[in-house]
Amino acid sequence: MRTTTRLKQIVARRAAVQAPGTANALFARVIEELGFEVVYVTGAGIANMHLGAPDIGLTTLTELANVVGAISDAVALPLFVDADTGFGNAVNVVRTVRVLERAGAAGLQLEDQVFPKKCGHFSGKAVIGVDEMVQKVKAAVDARRDHDLQIVARSDARAVEGLDRAIARAQAYIEAGADVAFVEAPADLAELARIPREIAAPQVANIVFGGKTPDPGRIELAKLGFSLVLYANAALQAAVKAAGDVLATLKREGSLAGVVDRMTSFEERQHVVQKPVWDALESKFRAQGQ
Repeated sequence: MRTTTRLKQIVARRAAVQAPGTANALFARVIEELGFEVVYVTGAGIANMHLGAPDIGLTTLTELANVVGAISDAVALPLFVDADTGFGNAVNVVRTVRVLERAGAAGLQLEDQVFPKKCGHFSGKAVIGVDEMVQKVKAAVDARRDHDLQIVARSDARAVEGLDRAIARAQAYIEAGADVAFVEAPADLAELARIPREIAAPQVANIVFGGKTPDPGRIELAKLGFSLVLYANAALQAAVKAAGDVLATLKREGSLAGVVDRMTSFEERQHVVQKPVWDALESKFRAQGQ
């Protein structure tokens, strides 16, 4: 079954399926090993990990497509890809959809922020007009070659125009042809509950550790009717904390002896990157006499 079809079926279940985020193929392998059903390719994570920069619209479509392609090669899970604003206007969206679909995306998230965008949990955001975003959604739907490719329309208007307007925007984007709605950064549980109650289409919730939206847990989010729950940068935040702790110990003590329990073993690391698979390929294609 195509990954696009699998993601479409997952979305239709409305079971608050958790989608951990990754900015690289290695974390995607960990996500797959742990049995998750979906990988979220996080734009913020790519900006943080590849550029050492904040999520303020600095990454390019080419950089994103390269990461998506590498992750698609590494795992068999559906990839739900953060495509930011589509990297421009409706015409740019057409190319964005085609490039990312070719790279291996099973679903694409487009948001209604002004380009260059900011992280959805930052202050100072601005949104484009509803009519302009409707045309971008229509362009995305028209550009996809696989009709099961999920077009996810995100509104960041909660912080700018209030929740009522954000919900109205999401409804307009669904009417324009988006498969899934995503109202970013509701401020409390009451706001979170309103979104799937007032929008008939499948919904995405985004839980950012330290961000604006509380985390009631998967069971409660499933009861509310959400389809997907993003934990976009949980792995990244855990890795930064662990790396800082381990390297600080190395600097202070001159040895890793005190932190070996906080590190993946050499053998586990090779397992995650599937070294036995590559060893088998090397053996299979070894020239006679070598």
